[in-house]
Amino acid sequence: MFASDEHDEAFAGIRFGAAYYHEYQPSPRLDTDLDLMQEAGFTVIRVGESVWSTWEPEPGVFDLDWLQPVLDGAHARGIGVILGTPTYAVPMWMKRLHPEVAGDSATGTPNHWGMRQEMDFTNPTFLFYAERIIRKIIARYADHPAVIGFQVDNEPGIRLLYNEGVFQRFTDDLRHLYGDVETLNREWGLVYWSHKLSTWADLWRPDGNFQPQYDLAWRRFQAKLVTEYIGWQADIVREYAAAQQFVTTCISYDQLGVEDVNLSANLEVASGNAYYEMEGSLAHPSTEARSADWIVKGTWSLYHLADVMYSSKQGPFLVTETNASSIGFSQLNFSPYDGQWRQAAWALVSRGASMIEYWHWHSLHFGAETYWGGVLPHSQKPGRTYREIARLGGEFAAAGAAVARARPDYDVAVLYDSDSKFALSAQAPFSAPGQYFDPDSYRRIIAAFVRGAFDAGLQTRLVRPQQIFPGRATAGVDQLEDGDAVAFAKRYPVLLVPGFFTAADIELDWLDAYAAAGGHLVLGPRSAYADREGRARQDVQPARLAEAAGAWYDEFATLPEPVPVTDAGGGLALWPGSAATAWLDGLSPTGADALVGYEHPHFGRWAAVTSHVHGAGRVTVVGTVPNQALAHSLAAWLVPDPVAGWTGLPESVTVTTSSAPDGSRVYFVHNWSWAPVTLTAPTQLSDLISGSALDHGSTLELGAWDVRVFTDSAAE
Repeated sequence: MFASDEHDEAFAGIRFGAAYYHEYQPSPRLDTDLDLMQEAGFTVIRVGESVWSTWEPEPGVFDLDWLQPVLDGAHARGIGVILGTPTYAVPMWMKRLHPEVAGDSATGTPNHWGMRQEMDFTNPTFLFYAERIIRKIIARYADHPAVIGFQVDNEPGIRLLYNEGVFQRFTDDLRHLYGDVETLNREWGLVYWSHKLSTWADLWRPDGNFQPQYDLAWRRFQAKLVTEYIGWQADIVREYAAAQQFVTTCISYDQLGVEDVNLSANLEVASGNAYYEMEGSLAHPSTEARSADWIVKGTWSLYHLADVMYSSKQGPFLVTETNASSIGFSQLNFSPYDGQWRQAAWALVSRGASMIEYWHWHSLHFGAETYWGGVLPHSQKPGRTYREIARLGGEFAAAGAAVARARPDYDVAVLYDSDSKFALSAQAPFSAPGQYFDPDSYRRIIAAFVRGAFDAGLQTRLVRPQQIFPGRATAGVDQLEDGDAVAFAKRYPVLLVPGFFTAADIELDWLDAYAAAGGHLVLGPRSAYADREGRARQDVQPARLAEAAGAWYDEFATLPEPVPVTDAGGGLALWPGSAATAWLDGLSPTGADALVGYEHPHFGRWAAVTSHVHGAGRVTVVGTVPNQALAHSLAAWLVPDPVAGWTGLPESVTVTTSSAPDGSRVYFVHNWSWAPVTLTAPTQLSDLISGSALDHGSTLELGAWDVRVFTDSAAE
């Protein structure tokens, strides 16, 4: 379950609970809260990470005993505790005594106070106080029997830092990387617009910068700072932690300063937020095009977020925060339909979550997040939310042990690259409403392909450059198949590569070798276009892969409106309404089969999708951002027989699967609609929640917004 087996005992099942802040309760009710948690089947709570000023009300004055009753009470009820370090919420005495710790939102412009994470976490004064409070708290409670693990900080990297010290470190980092300004001038192309440097002192501040190579380096450097900071905290905590206690952090994925693979490399397990829109947004099939920042929208997007979290360490992950109902400060209020709590939680578990933890236990009565709904409402009286979540607690108790050691199955691998995401925010191929560039361009491309796979009933496994390319290896990150393209092709026969923009020569050659070894390489827009500096390559596109692809292009176009596409006779059957959107690469086959063409008097000269045999494998090029129907068509062509093995499903039903070490398979069957459905069991099944058995060919019922969990371990 973790990188080391010594942590497995703490997670023999699916941990289940909420963040708990007794210090926020308007009146003492510790025993009442903990009793209700026990009755709901809670096995974990997260505590302590938000209240530095409670731990240290004045500089050097510590109050460490207030948490003892919470830990004692949790332990008495069999509830494990994740103890957080409070470093993301700076006490106001530090702001008063040391104003220099403020993070700059722009050069010379300190953040205002009254939010959180306003500090420059690289500032030596801040680090002195942070290390002191970490050591005080962890030394006090590391030996408490309730503590199963530690969360260092919380949601790091939510904004970039522009402090003078940070900029000077950035300059030093460039100096060590490039050696001299002449090399930097050449590598960044600073001859353009007269930006050549004569000395390192000429480097301009990042505010308002429009040079893409600079922007990419700045984003990489900021992510590096966050990774170092979290690793620094983790190392301090490990001085006190027992071998069986894990160290993690709560990642808010896709924040500006986060590269989650490198960030998680010095942690035993990846953890993060899984916030999603409820009510009708969970209907399937979904028409939502992509995630909406950190709150995802659409059933497919919830699964995709889980797959991103799994890929951080290619292993089970912890959901340290997910919503019980409303989200945010007051404007995103959801009244989940009965059953949706169960559906979403089991969906996350099906893709590798080994803990589901709600944020938070009780709805707060004060503060910025007063209307962020908890398990208990403002009345503190258990209601429908509590009852639904308690039902889920009972299900995890019944089925959790059977699914905990199973690993999510996959039909296709998808290369997901944070670095290309950074680059395409500055070299965006699309605009966005009110913006010249769409800073979310990378996820826009990825989402189209992932949603199509989900609609076709496929399961995706996201893989990361650090995990597959020998030249991108990073300390603490294990490589899948040791970076061998031949072994990778056997394990992952289909690899989707949309938006892989900042690719090195050796990485493109690896993709060529993967296809030649028998893999099916699928290239999407903006892949193989730039080098590691984000510079446009001089090669015929797709760079270094045009020969293997049997197709090339040197023209591209923005599509303000969708362009219908047509079957070009290559065997890719199109769903009605298939169209190209947003972007078009003018693909010209030179041996490849044209599978899909454009219905357009000008664009019709080019192919929309081509495919070419290469060695023992194949290279398919998709020259556009496919709409939902085209993406579905493509996915169904790539993998006509999904591993889940259920056929003839109603369109509202999804089946995802996991495989256990003993060879058995777990089936997670969801009905994402109001209409009850009847299914036919494809094999002999055992219901892991109810314990009932189903024979091969028998019928099973799913109600509205329902989920069932089965295993075939009893099958002959």
